[in-house]
Amino acid sequence: MPVRLLHWLLVLTIAGAWLSRSRIGPLHEWLGYGAAAVVGLRLLWGARGNAYARFGQFVAPPRATLRYLRQIASGSAARYLGHNPAGGAMVVALLTTVALVALSGWATTTDLLWGYAWPVRLHTALAWLLLLLIGLHIAGVLLASWQHRENLLKAMLTGRKRPQ
Repeated sequence: MPVRLLHWLLVLTIAGAWLSRSRIGPLHEWLGYGAAAVVGLRLLWGARGNAYARFGQFVAPPRATLRYLRQIASGSAARYLGHNPAGGAMVVALLTTVALVALSGWATTTDLLWGYAWPVRLHTALAWLLLLLIGLHIAGVLLASWQHRENLLKAMLTGRKRPQ
C-alpha cells in the first residue's frame, strides 16, 4: 500500500506542477516540494519497506537489465510479481529525475542563482526529460500488460496480481 500511495501522490504532484508551469509561483513551487518529499519517502521505503518495495529486490545490474530488454523485444521476457529489471531501472531513472527537477527548481529561487538563465533552462530541460521518461514508463506498463496478459494498472490500484 505505501508504494502505491506514494506512486499516485507522485503522479498528482508532477501533473499539478506540469499544469501550473506557466504560472510560476507558490502553487508550482509547493507541488515541486511535494514531489521531492514523495521521492524522499519512497527512498526511505525502498530501504526499509516490505520485500517488493525494497530496491535490493528489483534494481538489477545494467547487464541484466539490457538482457531483459532484449527478451522483451523477442517476446520471451519473464513475468515478475514485483518490478521486472526494466521497471526497476525506470524507477531509479524517474526518482532521480524528479529529485533533479525539484532541486533545480529550488535552485532558481535562491539568492545565489536568482536572475541567471541557465538554472531555469536546466530545470526546463529536466522537466521535459521527466515527461519523456513518464511516457516510456507508461509504454512499458502497457507492453508488459499486453505481453503477460495482465492489467498492471489495476494491480497498481488494488495491490493484487495473479500468482506466478
